[in-house]
Amino acid sequence: MDYPVFSLEKQIALVTGASKGIGYGLAKAIAHAGARVLVSARSIDLLQGLVKEIESEGGEADAFQMDVRDAAGIEEVFHKIEKKYGTLDILVNNAGMGAPVPAVDITEDYWDNMMSLNLKGLFFCSQAAARIILKKGYGRIVNMSSQASVVGIPEEAVYCASKAGVNMLTKVMALEWSGKGITVNAVGPTFIYTPGTAERLDTPSFRDAVLSKIPAGRVGTITDVAGAVIYLASPASSLVTGTMLLVDGGWTAQ
Repeated sequence: MDYPVFSLEKQIALVTGASKGIGYGLAKAIAHAGARVLVSARSIDLLQGLVKEIESEGGEADAFQMDVRDAAGIEEVFHKIEKKYGTLDILVNNAGMGAPVPAVDITEDYWDNMMSLNLKGLFFCSQAAARIILKKGYGRIVNMSSQASVVGIPEEAVYCASKAGVNMLTKVMALEWSGKGITVNAVGPTFIYTPGTAERLDTPSFRDAVLSKIPAGRVGTITDVAGAVIYLASPASSLVTGTMLLVDGGWTAQ
Protein backbone atom coordinates (compact mmCIF):
# COMPACT_ATOMS: atom_id res chain seq x y z
CA MET A 1 0.00 0.00 0.00
CA ASP A 2 0.97 3.63 -0.34
CA TYR A 3 1.69 5.53 2.86
CA PRO A 4 0.51 9.09 3.51
CA VAL A 5 3.01 11.84 2.77
CA PHE A 6 2.98 14.83 5.10
CA SER A 7 6.20 16.42 3.84
CA LEU A 8 6.00 19.69 1.91
CA GLU A 9 9.45 19.35 0.36
CA LYS A 10 9.89 20.93 -3.08
CA GLN A 11 6.62 22.81 -2.63
CA ILE A 12 6.23 26.59 -2.97
CA ALA A 13 3.79 27.99 -0.41
CA LEU A 14 2.40 31.49 0.09
CA VAL A 15 1.13 32.55 3.52
CA THR A 16 -0.81 35.82 3.63
CA GLY A 17 -0.94 38.02 6.73
CA ALA A 18 2.34 36.54 7.91
CA SER A 19 3.87 39.51 9.72
CA LYS A 20 2.64 38.45 13.17
CA GLY A 21 0.57 36.02 15.19
CA ILE A 22 -0.76 32.86 13.60
CA GLY A 23 0.52 33.74 10.12
CA TYR A 24 4.06 34.24 11.41
CA GLY A 25 4.00 30.85 13.11
CA LEU A 26 2.40 29.10 10.14
CA ALA A 27 5.13 30.37 7.82
CA LYS A 28 7.81 28.95 10.12
CA ALA A 29 6.01 25.61 10.48
CA ILE A 30 5.48 25.25 6.73
CA ALA A 31 9.15 25.99 6.14
CA HIS A 32 10.03 23.36 8.76
CA ALA A 33 7.89 20.88 6.78
CA GLY A 34 10.15 21.49 3.79
CA ALA A 35 8.45 24.10 1.63
CA ARG A 36 9.94 27.28 0.24
CA VAL A 37 7.76 29.86 1.98
CA LEU A 38 6.63 33.12 0.44
CA VAL A 39 5.14 35.50 2.98
CA SER A 40 3.01 38.58 2.47
CA ALA A 41 1.60 41.44 4.52
CA ARG A 42 0.73 45.10 4.14
CA SER A 43 4.12 46.08 5.60
CA ILE A 44 7.07 44.31 4.01
CA ASP A 45 9.37 45.69 6.72
CA LEU A 46 7.61 43.50 9.29
CA LEU A 47 8.35 40.43 7.17
CA GLN A 48 12.12 40.83 6.96
CA GLY A 49 12.73 39.39 10.41
CA LEU A 50 10.57 36.38 9.58
CA VAL A 51 12.48 35.70 6.38
CA LYS A 52 15.80 35.90 8.24
CA GLU A 53 14.49 33.61 10.98
CA ILE A 54 13.36 30.97 8.49
CA GLU A 55 16.68 31.17 6.63
CA SER A 56 18.65 30.90 9.88
CA GLU A 57 16.86 27.61 10.54
CA GLY A 58 17.84 26.25 7.13
CA GLY A 59 14.68 27.15 5.26
CA GLU A 60 14.00 29.22 2.17
CA ALA A 61 11.78 32.29 2.26
CA ASP A 62 10.85 35.42 0.34
CA ALA A 63 8.63 38.40 1.18
CA PHE A 64 6.04 40.30 -0.85
CA GLN A 65 4.10 43.40 0.11
CA MET A 66 0.38 42.84 -0.44
CA ASP A 67 -2.82 44.37 0.88
CA VAL A 68 -5.53 41.75 0.39
CA ARG A 69 -8.19 44.48 0.32
CA ASP A 70 -6.83 45.52 -3.10
CA ALA A 71 -7.84 43.05 -5.82
CA ALA A 72 -5.64 44.68 -8.46
CA GLY A 73 -2.68 44.59 -6.08
CA ILE A 74 -3.30 40.90 -5.41
CA GLU A 75 -3.17 40.15 -9.13
CA GLU A 76 0.10 42.05 -9.44
CA VAL A 77 1.76 40.14 -6.59
CA PHE A 78 0.72 36.74 -7.91
CA HIS A 79 2.06 37.72 -11.33
CA LYS A 80 5.39 38.55 -9.68
CA ILE A 81 5.40 35.19 -7.89
CA GLU A 82 4.72 33.28 -11.09
CA LYS A 83 7.36 35.23 -12.97
CA LYS A 84 9.98 34.67 -10.26
CA TYR A 85 9.23 31.08 -9.25
CA GLY A 86 7.34 29.70 -12.23
CA THR A 87 4.52 28.25 -10.19
CA LEU A 88 2.77 28.01 -6.83
CA ASP A 89 1.76 24.84 -4.97
CA ILE A 90 0.14 25.99 -1.74
CA LEU A 91 -1.83 29.07 -0.70
CA VAL A 92 -2.64 29.66 2.95
CA ASN A 93 -5.20 32.45 3.22
CA ASN A 94 -4.41 33.65 6.72
CA ALA A 95 -4.79 37.45 6.42
CA GLY A 96 -7.75 38.78 8.36
CA MET A 97 -8.90 40.59 11.45
CA GLY A 98 -11.27 40.34 14.38
CA ALA A 99 -12.25 42.81 17.10
CA PRO A 100 -15.18 42.73 19.52
CA VAL A 101 -17.82 45.37 18.84
CA PRO A 102 -21.47 45.22 19.99
CA ALA A 103 -23.82 44.80 17.04
CA VAL A 104 -25.58 48.10 17.78
CA ASP A 105 -22.26 49.96 17.47
CA ILE A 106 -21.01 48.51 14.16
CA THR A 107 -20.37 51.15 11.52
CA GLU A 108 -20.40 50.76 7.76
CA ASP A 109 -16.64 51.37 7.62
CA TYR A 110 -16.03 48.66 10.23
CA TRP A 111 -18.23 46.22 8.29
CA ASP A 112 -16.58 46.98 4.94
CA ASN A 113 -13.03 46.77 6.28
CA MET A 114 -13.52 43.42 8.00
CA MET A 115 -15.38 41.89 5.09
CA SER A 116 -12.67 43.14 2.74
CA LEU A 117 -9.91 41.58 4.80
CA ASN A 118 -11.59 38.34 5.83
CA LEU A 119 -13.68 37.46 2.78
CA LYS A 120 -13.01 39.56 -0.32
CA GLY A 121 -9.24 39.28 -0.02
CA LEU A 122 -9.42 35.54 0.59
CA PHE A 123 -11.47 35.04 -2.56
CA PHE A 124 -9.30 37.10 -4.86
CA CYS A 125 -6.10 35.52 -3.51
CA SER A 126 -7.65 32.10 -4.14
CA GLN A 127 -8.66 33.11 -7.64
CA ALA A 128 -5.18 34.40 -8.48
CA ALA A 129 -3.57 31.27 -7.04
CA ALA A 130 -5.93 28.99 -8.95
CA ARG A 131 -5.07 30.66 -12.24
CA ILE A 132 -1.46 29.63 -11.66
CA ILE A 133 -2.10 26.20 -10.15
CA LEU A 134 -4.64 25.09 -12.75
CA LYS A 135 -1.89 25.21 -15.38
CA LYS A 136 -0.18 22.21 -13.78
CA GLY A 137 -3.15 20.44 -12.16
CA TYR A 138 -1.93 20.13 -8.57
CA GLY A 139 -2.22 22.42 -5.59
CA ARG A 140 -3.64 23.14 -2.17
CA ILE A 141 -5.62 26.12 -0.89
CA VAL A 142 -6.11 26.34 2.87
CA ASN A 143 -8.38 29.07 4.22
CA MET A 144 -8.34 30.39 7.76
CA SER A 145 -11.87 30.14 9.12
CA SER A 146 -12.88 29.99 12.79
CA GLN A 147 -15.08 28.16 15.24
CA ALA A 148 -17.01 31.45 15.08
CA SER A 149 -18.14 30.41 11.61
CA VAL A 150 -20.43 27.75 13.11
CA VAL A 151 -21.31 29.14 16.56
CA GLY A 152 -22.23 32.69 17.49
CA ILE A 153 -19.81 34.75 19.58
CA PRO A 154 -21.26 37.84 21.29
CA GLU A 155 -19.90 41.14 19.96
CA GLU A 156 -18.41 39.39 16.91
CA ALA A 157 -21.28 39.78 14.43
CA VAL A 158 -19.20 40.82 11.43
CA TYR A 159 -16.38 38.40 12.23
CA CYS A 160 -18.80 35.48 12.53
CA ALA A 161 -20.53 36.45 9.29
CA SER A 162 -17.25 36.81 7.40
CA LYS A 163 -15.95 33.44 8.60
CA ALA A 164 -19.23 31.73 7.73
CA GLY A 165 -18.71 33.20 4.27
CA VAL A 166 -15.23 31.67 4.20
CA ASN A 167 -16.76 28.24 4.77
CA MET A 168 -19.17 28.61 1.87
CA LEU A 169 -16.50 29.98 -0.47
CA THR A 170 -14.36 26.99 0.51
CA LYS A 171 -17.13 24.61 -0.56
CA VAL A 172 -17.84 26.35 -3.88
CA MET A 173 -14.19 26.70 -4.89
CA ALA A 174 -13.64 23.05 -3.98
CA LEU A 175 -16.53 22.01 -6.23
CA GLU A 176 -15.11 24.02 -9.13
CA TRP A 177 -11.43 23.13 -8.80
CA SER A 178 -11.01 19.78 -7.03
CA GLY A 179 -11.63 17.84 -10.23
CA LYS A 180 -8.76 19.82 -11.72
CA GLY A 181 -6.23 18.94 -9.04
CA ILE A 182 -6.74 21.73 -6.48
CA THR A 183 -8.14 20.84 -3.08
CA VAL A 184 -9.71 23.69 -1.11
CA ASN A 185 -10.23 23.38 2.63
CA ALA A 186 -10.46 25.53 5.73
CA VAL A 187 -9.24 25.40 9.32
CA GLY A 188 -11.44 26.63 12.16
CA PRO A 189 -9.49 27.42 15.33
CA THR A 190 -10.87 28.25 18.75
CA PHE A 191 -9.22 31.05 20.75
CA ILE A 192 -5.49 30.83 20.02
CA TYR A 193 -2.92 32.33 22.39
CA THR A 194 -0.83 34.86 20.45
CA PRO A 195 0.68 38.26 21.26
CA GLY A 196 -2.50 39.77 19.80
CA THR A 197 -4.89 37.77 21.99
CA ALA A 198 -2.72 37.68 25.11
CA GLU A 199 -4.30 40.72 26.77
CA ARG A 200 -7.79 39.24 26.62
CA LEU A 201 -6.77 35.67 27.41
CA ASP A 202 -4.62 36.81 30.33
CA THR A 203 -7.67 38.47 31.89
CA PRO A 204 -8.90 35.83 34.38
CA SER A 205 -12.63 36.43 33.88
CA PHE A 206 -12.36 36.26 30.08
CA ARG A 207 -10.04 33.25 30.12
CA ASP A 208 -12.30 31.37 32.55
CA ALA A 209 -15.33 32.07 30.36
CA VAL A 210 -13.48 30.73 27.31
CA LEU A 211 -12.16 27.65 29.08
CA SER A 212 -15.62 26.82 30.39
CA LYS A 213 -16.63 26.13 26.77
CA ILE A 214 -13.56 24.08 25.74
CA PRO A 215 -13.83 20.44 26.92
CA ALA A 216 -10.11 19.93 26.27
CA GLY A 217 -9.46 22.42 29.06
CA ARG A 218 -7.06 24.78 27.32
CA VAL A 219 -6.89 27.44 24.65
CA GLY A 220 -5.12 26.69 21.39
CA THR A 221 -1.55 27.29 20.33
CA ILE A 222 -0.18 28.26 16.94
CA THR A 223 1.31 24.76 16.76
CA ASP A 224 -2.20 23.30 17.04
CA VAL A 225 -3.29 25.34 14.04
CA ALA A 226 -0.11 24.59 12.10
CA GLY A 227 -0.67 20.84 12.40
CA ALA A 228 -4.05 21.13 10.71
CA VAL A 229 -2.78 23.49 8.02
CA ILE A 230 0.21 21.30 7.15
CA TYR A 231 -2.03 18.24 6.88
CA LEU A 232 -4.42 20.01 4.51
CA ALA A 233 -1.48 21.41 2.52
CA SER A 234 0.20 18.02 2.16
CA PRO A 235 -0.23 15.16 -0.31
CA ALA A 236 -1.75 13.14 2.57
CA SER A 237 -5.01 15.09 2.26
CA SER A 238 -5.58 14.42 -1.44
CA LEU A 239 -9.17 13.19 -0.96
CA VAL A 240 -10.10 15.90 1.54
CA THR A 241 -11.72 18.91 -0.08
CA GLY A 242 -14.54 21.35 0.57
CA THR A 243 -14.40 20.85 4.32
CA MET A 244 -13.56 22.88 7.42
CA LEU A 245 -11.37 21.20 10.03
CA LEU A 246 -12.18 22.50 13.50
CA VAL A 247 -9.29 22.93 15.93
CA ASP A 248 -11.45 23.90 18.87
CA GLY A 249 -10.86 21.46 21.72
CA GLY A 250 -14.45 20.28 21.48
CA TRP A 251 -16.16 23.70 21.77
CA THR A 252 -18.56 23.04 18.86
CA ALA A 253 -19.19 19.39 19.80
CA GLN A 254 -21.53 20.53 22.57
